[in-house]
Order: sequence, then C-alpha cells, then structure tokens
Amino acid sequence: MLNVIRHDGPADATPLVIAHGLFGSGRNWGVIAKRLATARCVIAVDMRNHGASSWEPAHDYPAMAADLAEVITAEGRTCHVLGHSMGGKAAMTLALTDPDKIEKLIVADIAPVAYQHSQQEFIDAMRAVDLAAVTRRSDAEEQLAQAGVDKTLQSFFTQSLDVQNRQWRLNLDVLETEMPKILGFPQELTGPFNGPTLFLTGAESHYVKPDYRDRIKQLFPAAKFAKIPGAGHWLHAEKPREFEAAVAQFLSL
Repeated sequence: MLNVIRHDGPADATPLVIAHGLFGSGRNWGVIAKRLATARCVIAVDMRNHGASSWEPAHDYPAMAADLAEVITAEGRTCHVLGHSMGGKAAMTLALTDPDKIEKLIVADIAPVAYQHSQQEFIDAMRAVDLAAVTRRSDAEEQLAQAGVDKTLQSFFTQSLDVQNRQWRLNLDVLETEMPKILGFPQELTGPFNGPTLFLTGAESHYVKPDYRDRIKQLFPAAKFAKIPGAGHWLHAEKPREFEAAVAQFLSL
C-alpha cells in the first residue's frame, strides 16, 4: 500500500485523502492537512514512485487509481478525495471507475484531458545535481538555480531529496519513461461520476481552460468551479489559506 501520513481528526466525519502532484509527496501538504484535520481525519499519501512509497514499473492512471482505492479500502469507509495535478487525474480516474469509494471529489488545477507541455527539463535538472557535493538542501537548490529552475520549484523539488543518503525520493527513470501517460488521460473513461465535485483552479493558471468545461461536465455532471485569485498552478503552495478555506467550505456543505 502507498505510504500515508495520517493527521487524526474527529472520527465521525468523513476522512479526506490527499493525492499530490508530479514530483511531490504527502509531506508537501503538511500544514494544510493539519489545519483541515480540525474537522476530519486527513490522509496524505505518497503516490507510487514518489516519497516513501514503492517504486513500480508502471505509472499510469488506472494503476494510481487502484493505489488510492487500496488506501480507502484500508480505511474501511468512503472518503473525500482531493488531488492536485497528477494526483487530480488519479482521483478523477478512481471516481470514474470506482465511484462508490468517493463521497466528494476535489480536483485542483487539472482537467481530464491530455496536455502537450513537457516536464523533461525538471527531470534533467534533478539528474544534473551533483549529489556527492550535497550536504544540505540549500546545496541542491543552488545547483537547481544554476540549471534555471524557478526558486519556488527549487524548494519544492528538494523536499523530495534524501540528503543523508544523497538520493532523490523520486523514481526519475520511470517518471521519464511514463511521462506521456502522466500528461495524458484515459480517454476510454466515460463515467459519469455523479457525486459532488469541485474543480478548484488558480486564476493565473491555464491548466483548466473554458474549452474543457464540456468534457468536465460530461464526466462530472455535478461539477462546480471556483478560482483562487492571484494563484497559478501551484495554488495550494501559493495561496495556502485561501485554498484551505475553499476546500473546507466545500466539504462542509
């Protein structure tokens, strides 16, 4: 089963499972998860090939959805699921293939479509870090800066760096090989998932275009849409309080 970071909350409330995005980990969600745990148990996972979860040869959405289903099954009841970016696609896949697992779905800044951009530059930048010269995270951040990586992403990426053992907690080889599947979305999924669904996006992001709404509504008829002003794709990191408030409000309805 996936590695999970559990934040205990009121036992009678529906738990929330959080699925992070590409190159992330459950640790990235620590502050938000702790604050949301005042109302319910929050379970932040490390997705496969990330963090402390196992390294697997497959990194497609049916496999990631099955991983999330296993976590929910172990919980022994339906859960709310929140997924950002890659984690949002995994959460949508689960909702469309095993809807009884999910009570409410929150999709953060991603749509059920294929994207054309590449993440290869970030894999190349992480591979180029001379880990033998790294004694603290800031050493790796300096090297990433020299490779042209934005300061915010430097900090984000190095949260997945095991400084003591001088290795990435990311299976970069598999993530590179499976990148077309990560950027895509299983087009054979027809759903629909009729449960309450929130597509929460950054107002400055271009990941969820108006053109995608027909497809979203086809798969998620009950979908509602909300934007966080001043936030881009990394909306939970850029505007954590606003993000947390939007999630809490939706789950309380």
